Amino acid sequence: MITTKRLAAATCGLLVALSAGLLPTTAAAADGPRKEPPKVELVLDVSGSMRATDIDGQSRMAAAKQAFNEVLDAVPEDVRLGIRTLGAGYAGEDKALGCKDTAQLYPVGPLNRTEAKTAVATLAPTGWTPIGPALLGAAQDLEGGDATRRIVLITDGEDTCAPLDPCEVAREIAAKGIHLVVDTLGLVPDAKTRAQLTCIAEATGGTYTSVQHTAELSGRVRQLVDRAADPVVTPVATEGAKSCENAPKLGAGLYSDRETFGEHRWYRVEVRPGQELRASVSIGADRAVNRDYGILLRATTVHGREIVRGSESGDGRTDVISTGLRHPKATLDNADGDAGTAPETVCLQVSNSFSAGPAVKTAPGMPVELTIDVVDGPDDASDVASFGLGRGWWLLAVLALTGLLAGLVWGWISRWRISVRRTN
Repeated sequence: MITTKRLAAATCGLLVALSAGLLPTTAAAADGPRKEPPKVELVLDVSGSMRATDIDGQSRMAAAKQAFNEVLDAVPEDVRLGIRTLGAGYAGEDKALGCKDTAQLYPVGPLNRTEAKTAVATLAPTGWTPIGPALLGAAQDLEGGDATRRIVLITDGEDTCAPLDPCEVAREIAAKGIHLVVDTLGLVPDAKTRAQLTCIAEATGGTYTSVQHTAELSGRVRQLVDRAADPVVTPVATEGAKSCENAPKLGAGLYSDRETFGEHRWYRVEVRPGQELRASVSIGADRAVNRDYGILLRATTVHGREIVRGSESGDGRTDVISTGLRHPKATLDNADGDAGTAPETVCLQVSNSFSAGPAVKTAPGMPVELTIDVVDGPDDASDVASFGLGRGWWLLAVLALTGLLAGLVWGWISRWRISVRRTN
């Protein structure tokens, strides 16, 4: 499943429209019983730089402790929460040791607020900033089950343990298909820290927030913990094939995959007569890509004949690009027996035209979210949906007539204005 720092307004509008039209069963799914309580781990930077006193007249560490106490008081009862630290135990100059300095302060599970607060109170700014190892440790802390999982990383600086790049670590976590979201918060961040934390968040569908005040830190962390407690649709990890013949057969639902630059991936969906296939796809540009790119979603028969397509292009102004399609399959008249209800296999092709510079890694592929729904088709042939958007001679005639009338009215108004101006 792949959830996204915040998208640009145009992309959000498209995703909302597609979700409203393509996922009528989402609300019903959310109302059902949750299988497991959500899991959240707060990862706190306790490196030496947290001694700086530039947040509301107190040190960054003191501000973090105050915010943690407020957050722990407000954690919902059904959230399993843990705390991990980085840079809390080694104050020496040995980088090899400093970059292993991450440990779980409080285990993920039912929250004992007193014990958690006591553990946080003992922390003192100490060592290095091993963000990459801390993310790997937090991902292991949250392993197991199919619950919603979220890491909230709070730090005041960039990772000091390269070459283990935390952005690459985040991409590897996302590529595992375990639906783990990493949200990042930068305390009084500089440009390098902001860029690194943004990259980590984008790679896993999380968010980045810059924090200047204690109240901002407390409010944002509480918001993220509450968000984990809300019922969500978790994407099912799948892997598309290089041809329709070998493609996985998918039913209605939300799916996640990975696609490299310029790749084509295939999936199969069965659609019965009288049903309508609705599908959409979103691909996230989670790394630097060249401008001018596009994605294509095609529906074809098993013999390769194209049925319908949806496409969208971009120029680098957003980090997610989406498109969708609809395919109503007509009911067969005068069909006997099961032949009239036999499903048709529809092949869905997802393609992209992304490209990047030579220094940009192509593996793992970019995150893909594919939404599929199969619903009853429209009963009335006059329903526009039965023709597809913008099809049907009657609709074309209405549009042409509307344009003609609008032109006549505008021409009359223009002539009247000119006449009045000459008279005056």
